[in-house]
Amino acid sequence: MPRHSIVLRLLILAFALCGAVAAHAVERVRLELADGALRALLDKHLDFPEAAPGESPQGDEVVLMRRARKEIRDILATEGYFSPEIERQEKGDAVLHILVRPGRRTLVSHVELRFSGAVTEAGQAERLATLRGSWALPQGDAFRQAAWDEAKQRLLDALTTRDFAAAAITGSRAVIDPESATAALEVEVDSGAAFRFGPLEVSGLSDYDEGLIRRYRPPEPGEPYSQERLLRFQTALQNTSYFASVLVDIDRGAATPEAAPVRVQLVEAQPRRIGFGGGVSSNTGYRVEASYRDAHFLGQPWNLVSGVRMEQRRQLGYTDVFLPPSLDGNLDSLGLLAERTDISGLKTQRQSVGVVRTIPRGNTENRIAINYQHEILAPDGSVRSARSALAANWSWTYRAVDSILNPHRGYVLNLQVGGASRALLSDRNFVRLYGRYQMFVPVAERDVLILRAEGGMTVAASRDGVPQDFLFRTGGAQTVRGYAYQSLGVTEGSATVGGRYMAVTSAEYVHWYKGSDWGVATFIDAGNANDERQLFKLNLGYGFGPRWRSPAGPIAVDLAYGQSDHRVRLQFAVAIAF
Repeated sequence: MPRHSIVLRLLILAFALCGAVAAHAVERVRLELADGALRALLDKHLDFPEAAPGESPQGDEVVLMRRARKEIRDILATEGYFSPEIERQEKGDAVLHILVRPGRRTLVSHVELRFSGAVTEAGQAERLATLRGSWALPQGDAFRQAAWDEAKQRLLDALTTRDFAAAAITGSRAVIDPESATAALEVEVDSGAAFRFGPLEVSGLSDYDEGLIRRYRPPEPGEPYSQERLLRFQTALQNTSYFASVLVDIDRGAATPEAAPVRVQLVEAQPRRIGFGGGVSSNTGYRVEASYRDAHFLGQPWNLVSGVRMEQRRQLGYTDVFLPPSLDGNLDSLGLLAERTDISGLKTQRQSVGVVRTIPRGNTENRIAINYQHEILAPDGSVRSARSALAANWSWTYRAVDSILNPHRGYVLNLQVGGASRALLSDRNFVRLYGRYQMFVPVAERDVLILRAEGGMTVAASRDGVPQDFLFRTGGAQTVRGYAYQSLGVTEGSATVGGRYMAVTSAEYVHWYKGSDWGVATFIDAGNANDERQLFKLNLGYGFGPRWRSPAGPIAVDLAYGQSDHRVRLQFAVAIAF
């Protein structure tokens, strides 16, 4: 046969094949899996666009099949399936049907962890045993790429977060045997030297000196390195009003790891700020406020906070000066206050000046205050009077909760003792005792039962001459719900004034919806304030309302019924642990 005839026939055959391939152009791809559990994984990562009727097909099946095999193999390998079978199924339509059999999943058959550096020295045997015992991908577990990466990172973090700041993984490999579906893992870790904190190296200071930084208890030279210790120091600085940003770390490349410098990089905040705000409270009504802050008052690192707040039932102006913490961690402040109120028929005018020392120690906080105040009382329908007191007060608080803003478990206890003497600028001798206990009991998976008890007593011959701050009224949001704010107390004229005795108890059940920041609560409160123990009678309030977990704590909106008043009230507050 002539050569040109052979060439012509080959060309005709090639064109025919091209036509056959074109005839098998497909519009979409459909996966069929022998193991349905992997469908979500493949659907998430595979992307084969579909063609709508009448549009150009998305590709021929040869190209799509080649692409599908590669992508499916790569995806399944991340989950430990290294020998999948991927086949095209003939169904005679414009859909490319692909059957995927993932095969056997690879299991970890052997783990070898090798360490070098200071962690292998004498005295580190327990640490090494803990590192080996906490390895996150042990023998028998399914091999997954994400789990392999996470296990190595957790091993490294266990070293770098304490003592061995410069630890590094110097080698790692996973030897996969597709036939036996096993993986042998090897990791080599060099812990490097054991680090200890050295001197402070502070940069970014302009208005303040390094002495201010030392008041926030930096790591001591010679203290073993701990990332948690650095973060605690960084958080203490960041929470002040002095700095816009704070970064604290050590020099991990220091030539002297036994005294690695602690580097503190700061950006100072603008010391002076003016603020405006507004809001509403079911206790005191609508509110607007203007404030001024100066974190460099009188050229010192003293934080001046002053402002004016105007509420429907209370108006006040205040000025406070907060000193930086002492080297022992104590916090001192002094302040001035002028206030007018009109609550439950009692009009008051009060001016006070005082000093406070706060002593925080872990979960415990002590507050010692000395305050002089003068007030004028004008109860509706009764006699206007004035009283003064130079009072000392001690407050002790213990918090044992899993979260300050959104507690689910634990308790908070507060005890207070205060008093004044006629021998020291006071109109009446008195001693004030107060206590409050709040418990959070987890129920089921998400719910919480909140129990609260509160009581107080002012020891004095009479309530006359005792400032209202040292007597007791109750009622309103976060006290006895269902009653107007501070409406439970002693009746004088047509007003409610403070009495010498107070008791409140409450039980609240909160149901939080799964996967949501919303919940609903039901509650019952009982309480009262009075001037005579033998006449003491509890007033009941109960109701329900929604809850929302806000960044500032749960917002509570309650529809409450006061049984003694026979009234329903809408009351709301931020329901944080005190």
